[in-house]
Amino acid sequence: MLKTESKEEVYTVLRGRKDDMRGRRSNKKKILLPDSKYNSTTIAKFINYIMLDGQKETATSILYEALDIASKNLKRDSLEIFQKALENVSPLVEVRSRRIGGANYQVPIEVREPRRTTLGLRWILNAARDKKGAKISEKLAQELSDACKGIGNSVKCREDTHRMAEANKAFAHFARLK
Repeated sequence: MLKTESKEEVYTVLRGRKDDMRGRRSNKKKILLPDSKYNSTTIAKFINYIMLDGQKETATSILYEALDIASKNLKRDSLEIFQKALENVSPLVEVRSRRIGGANYQVPIEVREPRRTTLGLRWILNAARDKKGAKISEKLAQELSDACKGIGNSVKCREDTHRMAEANKAFAHFARLK
């Protein structure tokens, strides 16, 4: 410890966050480094979703192999396939439960960008994991190809979410109330 640093400053550096006067902690997002092959932070985030038990190299090889298989099948650039699939799967609106006047309403709310990407990645991965029989890289390649074409289970999740929001659009005025 340097002479100029107090114990509290060292403690906050070790904890990684700093409390304000009321004891609340600041919520800083961790900056994610882009992956080495495509230089994309979204692909790096998807690798982290695929990863189980800290095996990042295995998750990386699974995704890269899946993107290679998908690009061979569709004869397009693999990064373009991934971005198009994510665009086709990411929802624009979702429903949130709001309690108003003793009744619960499903209120449609627009999905902001970070959550949109998170939901899209989650749905693609879950749809690939739900398939039976093949290696995970082959199942993921198939789901990415299907999502790029606008079909598949992950696109069905988006359509279901949009359909639910459309059915409950009569309650959209409750979104403004807090």
